[in-house]
Amino acid sequence: MPSKPSTLSWKNYLTLCKPNVVAEMLFTAMVGMLLAVPGMPPLEPFIYGTLGIALAASSAAAINHFIDRKADAQMTRTENRPLPMGELNATNVITFALILGISSMLILVLLVNTLTAILTFLSLFGYAIIYTLYLKRATPQNIVIGGIFGATPPLLGWCAMTGEVHPYALLLALIIFVWTPPHFWALAIARREEYAKVNIPMLPVTHGPAFTRLQILLYTILLFCVTLLPYLTGMSGLIYVASAFLLDTGFIYYAILMMRNKDNKTAMKTFVYSIVYITLLFAALLIDHYLKFTL
Repeated sequence: MPSKPSTLSWKNYLTLCKPNVVAEMLFTAMVGMLLAVPGMPPLEPFIYGTLGIALAASSAAAINHFIDRKADAQMTRTENRPLPMGELNATNVITFALILGISSMLILVLLVNTLTAILTFLSLFGYAIIYTLYLKRATPQNIVIGGIFGATPPLLGWCAMTGEVHPYALLLALIIFVWTPPHFWALAIARREEYAKVNIPMLPVTHGPAFTRLQILLYTILLFCVTLLPYLTGMSGLIYVASAFLLDTGFIYYAILMMRNKDNKTAMKTFVYSIVYITLLFAALLIDHYLKFTL
């Protein structure tokens, strides 16, 4: 296939990094950093921690592109990615992923702390290899189990500041872990025909949309309970818990709406809301942390 203009190369490599996904992960990681310390965080570990985590997440995303290249070529949602389009080849992608991954580890080990580097590597390996290469095609619970690896950014951020795994950091990871299934299954319902076409056993493919909608509702109720824990454990105050109550009510509303409407449009609206939800929830944690406001 003829090579593309070099002016487009940086865009292709940026696409490999899944910038929208990585940006959301980085936001939760930075919230973890800011919650870990009173006042403003020390600047160097904040900058280098953010950079190291970003490079690791981008490396994992690039490996995901490489492993899923054949399936991506058959799915409408992903057929325009650089590998299916022939913009980049497999060697380009793997080399790029290795450079990012090695750079990430060097930054974290030398400029942050070793524990953050180890945990970041385990997250990278878990998502890029265990989830993408095995779990994704092995079980309809792929999102649930694989969500362990995607839930780590706030834990990594906290660890970058303190060099320890704190219970509050684990609580932040738990919130993302429980949020991930209803977030992704809403998208999977809307894209179930494409997943079926490439034999990826997402829950709507193996158990049907009705069962998946019920699971989404149950998980949003569980999420409601889990998001109360920062308040109940004294980690956060009334600003956070009031925000969490409103956001959780909205998520449950969309889950119920999905059970009533049973169409892809409602599923996609729920998916979009879930992204807004997790962003505002972590923003509320941050605002509460700095304002120290109680009613």
